[in-house]
Amino acid sequence: MKLEKVGTALVVAMSTALIGCLVLTGCGRDSNLKAGSPATTGPVNCGGKSDLTAEGSTAQENAITLFTQAWAASCPGKNLTYNPTGSGAGREQFIANHVDFAGSDSPLGGDQVGGATKRCGGNPAWNLPMVFGPVALAYHIEGVSSLAVNADVLAKIFSGVITDWSDPAIVALNPGVELPEAKISPIYRSDSSGTTYNFQNYLATVAPTSWNKPTGSDFQGGVGDGAQTSEGLVEAVQSTPGAIGYVEKSFADRSGLPYAQINSGNGAVALTDNAAREAIDNATFAGTGDDLKLDMKSLYGTKAAGAYPLVLATYEIVCSKGYDAATSAAVKSFLSSSANKGQSGLSTAGYVALPEKFKKRLAAAINAIQ
Repeated sequence: MKLEKVGTALVVAMSTALIGCLVLTGCGRDSNLKAGSPATTGPVNCGGKSDLTAEGSTAQENAITLFTQAWAASCPGKNLTYNPTGSGAGREQFIANHVDFAGSDSPLGGDQVGGATKRCGGNPAWNLPMVFGPVALAYHIEGVSSLAVNADVLAKIFSGVITDWSDPAIVALNPGVELPEAKISPIYRSDSSGTTYNFQNYLATVAPTSWNKPTGSDFQGGVGDGAQTSEGLVEAVQSTPGAIGYVEKSFADRSGLPYAQINSGNGAVALTDNAAREAIDNATFAGTGDDLKLDMKSLYGTKAAGAYPLVLATYEIVCSKGYDAATSAAVKSFLSSSANKGQSGLSTAGYVALPEKFKKRLAAAINAIQ
């Protein structure tokens, strides 16, 4: 059975009432990442056109709502229409010049780099990280309220090697937990997804022997049922006994689904803000100059005590140059607001705000957009 859900356009309203709905409450280190005094992008310039369009990541959908509300508060009359169709679709629509920027949980790669350069009038596109989204391993096992896994077990579940919740490898990670003899039903994203990109890269980094599959934005495990968008995956896990799936934390929180702890060798670690920050502190930049693509392998592979390593960085992909003046000014205005005022409330919505040590380079990149 393949479960599919078509993403629909989200026009983000500018009211605190809407934000009250969407802010969900319960529903290593490198020299280029030196910590220092808090950096900000400064006052928001409210110039440029009033309406922007963007498309992409469903994982950052709720963060985009908060960012847009913050932009409207700083610059009354400004609005962003965001279509949450998945990271792959967002990158494609940006390259085709159908939207002003893309939201993506994975950076541009391969042929997309050249396509984006052409779209930007011969200028490079930049990957700008705006928020971190912990990835929850949401599950549906009757009578089981606490579950621990590790990368090796996950790799074997999502490639079809481990097929029952009573498997000895799972039992060994869960002393004292009564696991049923029940079929495991992996649920994966059937659309091109940045969450899939991060999940498979995590498995390939930490459990390379067990995950001998390709990586990328399309699921390569070969087993389970597919669901489109983050909401679709949550619905599939909810409706499938024995299911487990990977989804950005805010969607799992909203659904009320439990999610597993990860044991990276120092004991099981629950997904909390602090645990995700412990891992994020190990992230380094892979991009050069103002392209702020991150080297996530340094994060996935952390052995830091109390760190939850399955975290994605979600980017806004923008032209460095090539916009018309009105669009350029509006994009810079939106990003500046998002990098500062927009970070407030992200924790409550299930995200992890940007560390201060990222903000100086992010401010420089935003200010350099032409």
